[in-house]
Amino acid sequence: MEELLSEKPREECAVIGVYNHPEAARVAYQGLFALQHRGQEASGIASSNGKQLFRHVDMGLVADVFSDATIFDRLKGSLAIGHNRYSTTGSSMKVNAQPLVVNSKDGPWAISHNGNFVNSHLLRTQLEAEGSLFQTTTDTEIVLHLAARSRKTDIVSRLKEALEKIQGAYSMVIATRQKLVAVRDPHGFRPLCLGKRGDSYIVASETCAFDLVGADFIREINPGEILLINENQLYSTYLQPRVDRRACIFEFIYFSRPDSFIFGHAVDKIRRKFGKVLALEQPAEADIVVSVPDSSNTAALGYSHTSGIKFEIGLIRNHYIGRTFILPDQTMRDLKTLFKFNPVQGVIENRRIVIVDDSIVRGTTLRQLTKMFRRAGAREVHVRVSSPPIRYPCYYGMDFPTPEELVAGKQSIDEVRNYIQADSLGYLSLEGLLSAIPDGNLGFCTACFDGEYPILPENAISKFHLEVPIVS
Repeated sequence: MEELLSEKPREECAVIGVYNHPEAARVAYQGLFALQHRGQEASGIASSNGKQLFRHVDMGLVADVFSDATIFDRLKGSLAIGHNRYSTTGSSMKVNAQPLVVNSKDGPWAISHNGNFVNSHLLRTQLEAEGSLFQTTTDTEIVLHLAARSRKTDIVSRLKEALEKIQGAYSMVIATRQKLVAVRDPHGFRPLCLGKRGDSYIVASETCAFDLVGADFIREINPGEILLINENQLYSTYLQPRVDRRACIFEFIYFSRPDSFIFGHAVDKIRRKFGKVLALEQPAEADIVVSVPDSSNTAALGYSHTSGIKFEIGLIRNHYIGRTFILPDQTMRDLKTLFKFNPVQGVIENRRIVIVDDSIVRGTTLRQLTKMFRRAGAREVHVRVSSPPIRYPCYYGMDFPTPEELVAGKQSIDEVRNYIQADSLGYLSLEGLLSAIPDGNLGFCTACFDGEYPILPENAISKFHLEVPIVS
């Protein structure tokens, strides 16, 4: 099967939950629109009218999956959860689209999950050996099987017992006929936020969803917290053992929208600071600064502000081709960049330019962009990256390739510069990255840069031949 190829790390997923709103499914739909950047493979909503659950899922973008307005007539009730999916675990097919809905001994459950379990293979093998029948290939279904086996009598206790057997990253929302539960893993890898709109509670992956639906941000769901919303009351308990937070630093670098507030900070403010520190660490003699739109715009503005080099819109992005391509060979994959970007010749011609990008994965896009800028008449092309070199795969929900596919995985910075054909290449240092965040000296996962994994999967060493330290 052809592989979906993208230069950028592909997103994880988005989750949303709505409690006590007469049109909960419509509110969830609006929130999923705001969270579309986190997953474009499939989308879905499950709702409850207090007596039964209703579900609609399909492959595609939110607007396509819910293009028929009559769908909302079937998604009844004042409680709903939703999901945008990109498959980091499990195949890309409709059966894996979420929310998943199952019937348990005390009624139906629906679940939406963002993240990856690192011990899913072991748990699934054990469950299947004991007679469990799986309907999907996603790791999310493991939670349902473990919870179903619990002898506890309430949903929170059953979830707690199940999740304390699971290792990895997860921000989840679970709905029963009358309750909404939000859960975040003990390390807090992925963001999850609580908001309120009138008498309604809303849980979402990012606060940008609250802005669209008219909700006020209350707080983040804490790492390890299980938050139950029932009868318009909030009840919290925590998974054990309590561990240090290891929030994913890449949420600030690339994944989250700049208008979101996550991990205690405004994404736009942190991303600008990345660009400012990058300008101090990696200066360049140039005439203009150009971003690789759209994810690098904010860092490029920060670089321009500190360096004093004028920011120009020198690259136009085509927003109508989708984020990924299925392309059969390298020649066609090289055309991907031509389809997606085009330089503004009047801005570029006879100028020394600094291209600011947020990250380099395979290097193929920057290689093509460098060629484009030279054809457009650029005198010099300098590349600056507002993150350190990505050298290691991620096991917690980002779909990074293996080290062999990562351009910086086995090559020096100068070798990467030579590959992308730039006049110079400079990355933000890990120290500089963390210094840009007020509490950056603690509480963030940087494993994709330094290989220091908070939790190592059971098959990581054999699969990727890595010799990396494990951080407690």
